[in-house]
Order: sequence, then C-alpha cells, then structure tokens
Amino acid sequence: MPAPFIVASCAASFGVFTKEPVERLESAGCEVRISPYGRAMTRKEIVDFAYGADAVVLGNGRMPASVIGALPDLKVIARHGRGVDGIDYAEATKRGIIITNAPGTNTEETADLAFGLILDLERHITMMNNELKGGTWRKRAGHSLYGKTIGIIGVGDIGIAVARRAMGFGMDILGCDIHERPEAAITGLIFTSFNDLLKRSDIVSLHTPLTDVTRNLIGAKELRMMKDDAILVNTARAGIVRQSALEKALLEGRLYGYATDVHAGEPPQIAKISELPNVIMTPHAGSATYEANLRMGMAVADNIIAVKDGVTPPNLVTPATLLYG
Repeated sequence: MPAPFIVASCAASFGVFTKEPVERLESAGCEVRISPYGRAMTRKEIVDFAYGADAVVLGNGRMPASVIGALPDLKVIARHGRGVDGIDYAEATKRGIIITNAPGTNTEETADLAFGLILDLERHITMMNNELKGGTWRKRAGHSLYGKTIGIIGVGDIGIAVARRAMGFGMDILGCDIHERPEAAITGLIFTSFNDLLKRSDIVSLHTPLTDVTRNLIGAKELRMMKDDAILVNTARAGIVRQSALEKALLEGRLYGYATDVHAGEPPQIAKISELPNVIMTPHAGSATYEANLRMGMAVADNIIAVKDGVTPPNLVTPATLLYG
C-alpha cells in the first residue's frame, strides 16, 4: 500500500471557516494536518509541524531557504492566497519544489474591505461608534466621497475592483501600474504617473505585490507629495510603506488618516501610531469571508491534487508571477 500524500496546513484559516477543501484533499487520498496555532506560524513551528510532509499550505507565514531546506520530502508549497513574497522562490526552484498560489479568489472581498476602510476614515465611523458607546454624543464632520479623486497604485484585479466601487460613488479615478490594463477603462480610471497620482489624489489605495521594486515605495518624499487632507489605505503588503516615514507624517499631522490590513508580523508589534484616532488597523482580514475562504481553499486543493497526480497545477507560480503578482 503506497504511503499517504501528507499535506501540512500552516495557514491559520485553511480548513477552519470551511471544511470542503480538507474533505476534497482527503477524498483524493491525502492525509491532512491542520494548524493548531490559529496564527501565522514561526519558522521553527513550520519545520516541526510540516516535517515529513509532501505539501505545505502556507498562509501569511514565511518559508525562507532555511525552512525549505529542513523539509526533505517537500514537493509543493501551496499558498492560501495570492502573494508569494514570503517564499524563497530560488531555493524552492533549486530543489525542484513547485510553488502555487490562489489568484482571483479573494479579489472582491479585499476590495470590499479597502472601501470599508476608506469610508471609515473619511466619515469617522469607528471613532464616533467608540465615543457614543462611551457616553459621548458628538457628530464629527468628515469628507464626502462624491467628486473626490482616488488614486489606485497597482491596477490589477483588486485595483480594478476598487475602481468599480469608486465609480459607484461618483469619484474621479486615477491609476498607476507598470503595465496598463485596458479593461480598467470601463471604470473611468485614467492612468497617470506615480508622482502625479500622489499629488492629485484625496485617497491613495495600495494594491501592488511586494517586490524589490515596490518595497518602501511610499516613503518620506512620496508622503510629502500627498495632500495634507489625503488618506492612505494599505490592503496590499506592509513593506510597501516605509513605516518610519509614515509614523512621522501621521504624528506631524500631514495625513488626514491611515488604514491598514497588513502588518510586518502576525500578530504584529503595535506601533505608537495605532493610538491615533485617525489610524485604523485590521488583522489581515481582507479575505476573511466564508465565500472567499471556500474559493481559496478549493484552489489550494486543486493545486495540491494536481501535483500529487503528476500534472501541472492550475496556478503554477512562475518568474512572471513574482514580477506582476
């Protein structure tokens, strides 16, 4: 009898919100281990938990060369999501390990959250909720979205989904990307330069992958270009914004507000700016809906089963993926 194909899920939400992906793997002859941690696992935890596994399901943890090298039976790393910046692609390729991801499975949900954060910052929803529950009746004046300009940095699937929502609010929409997707035109989005977008936008929303090009893309110079009453929303990756420059801009009052769903660690070390009333943080919850979780999980299962069966997985990560996300 052949040995089972062992799948070690190191993703906090795989097989937790929805069970169908695990059942699909098991029906295909896989033995599935579910993470007991409920958070991103440390490198040592991944090695201990996944030792002997043929496949690792990776959430927001990291798999550098040291972790990959410590898992001698590994055949596939299946990302439970889209971004693969936490995986050492060169080391995996050298060892013949396949990397897959789940693109397009949480597009609408991440765009929903991004727009929720925009509305919250511009209309002080969380702030007024907390004040009213604490016994303070105070109407806070915010900003209307109608007629304002939103600048979308990274006009991929999620960026276009955000643009569709902005179109419904009657906003002017600017976009910037290394390659201009013509389908964005249906939303009224106009492509422009990076600097022009920063200078003209009332809202800047980040939707780029984290690469060598986009790391610290928003720093002190870029924040100075933005309007003093502009807001910055990051549902992409924490490393796109230089944190020291962001803190300085917020503490000096040079931004109307900042919201983020992404962090350098999970759980993160909470920075002092978190205490500011115009800063909103969520725990990397862009894809945290039952519907998105099911789609993501099924994509992971499809990819792993394909590798198990010796065929090319539907969402194979290639060098082009690393560049364009």
